[in-house]
Amino acid sequence: MNRIPVYFMPGLAASSTIFERIVLPDNIFEIILLEWEIPLDNETLPQYAKRIADKITHPDPVLVGVSFGGILVQEMAQYINVKKLIIISSVKTNLEFPKRLKMVKVTKAYKLFPSTWLANVESLTKFSFGAKINKRLQLYEKFIKVRDKRYLDWALEQVVMWERTVADESVIHIHGDEDDVFPIKNIQNCLVVKGGTHVMILTKYKWLNENLPKIILE
Repeated sequence: MNRIPVYFMPGLAASSTIFERIVLPDNIFEIILLEWEIPLDNETLPQYAKRIADKITHPDPVLVGVSFGGILVQEMAQYINVKKLIIISSVKTNLEFPKRLKMVKVTKAYKLFPSTWLANVESLTKFSFGAKINKRLQLYEKFIKVRDKRYLDWALEQVVMWERTVADESVIHIHGDEDDVFPIKNIQNCLVVKGGTHVMILTKYKWLNENLPKIILE
């Protein structure tokens, strides 16, 4: 029996090592890890998605994307047939953005941010908790791979300016009820992971390892 190909796309600026704790039965599934690439000059998100989708070598794959990677795999699915489309700690439309992100879009305040802020400050604000701060920082630093300014500038703008307003009903959305980047109160129609934060791909891997096979095979 041919194994089911499952392609994983990491979050903004992260490497595919964020999936190192994800284990699926290898007699049923084949895991393929995708990586971020530096965008071309003036490349739009749909154009970038098409370029990454061209790297998919299996017919009817499962696509799994985390955070900004979740946005990307939804765009990639415009170009290829997929068996399942799964997003984790992400959004299905810009209507699920928190108010602060919507405000950033309206004011274009993102143009004022030094993009390298993404690779540094976010580690403090999103991944660090009390006494565990050093451990969390080390954990985060391990997974940040793309520090190229052109990529960071591009990625920040693509997230903020994402135009999708109608959700793809085929998307399976897995979301933590303690996500502080995309708060659960703004999220519609999702599988809720109790205690899951925005980095639950790292912290709730046991839940994902137990449930992803069932979700894919349903």
